[in-house]
Amino acid sequence: MDSIINTFHIDFKIIIAQVFNFSIVFVVLYLYAIKPLNKLMKERGEKIAKGIEDAKANAEILNNTKKEYDEVLVKARNEAEKIFQEGKKEAEDKRALMLEKAKEEVALIIENGKKNLESEKVKMVTEAKEEITSISVKIAEKILGSKIDSSFDDKTISELKNI
Repeated sequence: MDSIINTFHIDFKIIIAQVFNFSIVFVVLYLYAIKPLNKLMKERGEKIAKGIEDAKANAEILNNTKKEYDEVLVKARNEAEKIFQEGKKEAEDKRALMLEKAKEEVALIIENGKKNLESEKVKMVTEAKEEITSISVKIAEKILGSKIDSSFDDKTISELKNI
């Protein structure tokens, strides 16, 4: 063993000093570099894990929100269709009501027109009778030559009206 120590020039004092120096350097590195780096890496790992959890929660919330959005959209479309159908039905009802009212008004106008025509007809017949009576009296006067008296005119007119 001495030969190995002499061949490689191993000095135990130097090895002990190097071990002591290495221990001091290791302790200093551990206290000022490795320990803070471990703490920093642990905190960073926790932040990353929290970020992943938050991302998963946000993805779940997003999926739930999308489902709710789709449900609300379907409900809104159904409600819009229902309102449209109600409006369409109401418009059809109003249209039918307006047509019925228009038919009633047309029937009323026709009825009033018939009544007017009938009253005009009666009026014209009455006027024609009066005219014929008046002409008959004048013809009778010319034939008879003179007017007999006013009671004869009234009597003749009433008889001719009854014809």
